[in-house]
Amino acid sequence: MTKQQLFEQIQKKRSFLCVGLDSSLDKIPQHLLKYENPILEFNKQIIDATKDLCVAYKPNTAFYECYGKKGWETLIETWKYIPKDIFSIADAKRGDIGNTSSMYAETFFNEKSSEMSFDSVTVAPYMGSDSVMPFLTFKDKWVILLALTSNSGHSDFQLQQIAEERLFEKVIKTAQQWATDEQMMFVVGATRGAAFGDVRKLAPDHFLLVPGVGAQGGDLREVCKYGLNAQCGLLINSSRGIIYASQGINFAEKAREEAIKLQQEMEEILVQANLV
Repeated sequence: MTKQQLFEQIQKKRSFLCVGLDSSLDKIPQHLLKYENPILEFNKQIIDATKDLCVAYKPNTAFYECYGKKGWETLIETWKYIPKDIFSIADAKRGDIGNTSSMYAETFFNEKSSEMSFDSVTVAPYMGSDSVMPFLTFKDKWVILLALTSNSGHSDFQLQQIAEERLFEKVIKTAQQWATDEQMMFVVGATRGAAFGDVRKLAPDHFLLVPGVGAQGGDLREVCKYGLNAQCGLLINSSRGIIYASQGINFAEKAREEAIKLQQEMEEILVQANLV
């Protein structure tokens, strides 16, 4: 999916919502345990209930890898079930020396070998360009680079001053030498608020994947105040706040209700910004 196609989906659905599929056996409704593959059934029902309200799905691969072979099968089948006009993100946070990163890229991008071909994958930049470039060799695929995250420990490294700039700023500036805004996005946590203004000075045209709205306390309107650009430029992720809205038989219906709340707020923001 190209940047323009993603923006067209945002305009069509009046939404820039990404639903995180962080699905765990100990959190999904108990009545699903009767199914042969409870997590897959859970994901399918969540997707069916929200696919007209979101523009992206983001399975966190750790929630699948922990179940071994069965987990990988579930991840593959989940990817296959995501409608192909919806942006798919493998939240894998990979990044290693070049030949290892090449194998990671094959894992998430090469359907012939792995049975998966996500539109994008999250990548950690700590090991530098040779750990990121192998992902960028795949045509029409995206790297979503960790920049300024929403976790409490982000300040251990990301905010450290290096000469005239902070580390996350150096990451954003340096990474733009590797790829354009047509193939690279950045992860910026919703709990960072006004820091989106600093990010936009460095990367005015890039899409930003924004975790932390909802359960982590990020404020959607504050993010949009500083982070919105001429093509929206934001994918706001909500995981627990949507998929675990209910533990009952009506879990998918309740997930839809939570997604509608976010979509309606996003529509208001898009209208006010003259983007739809």
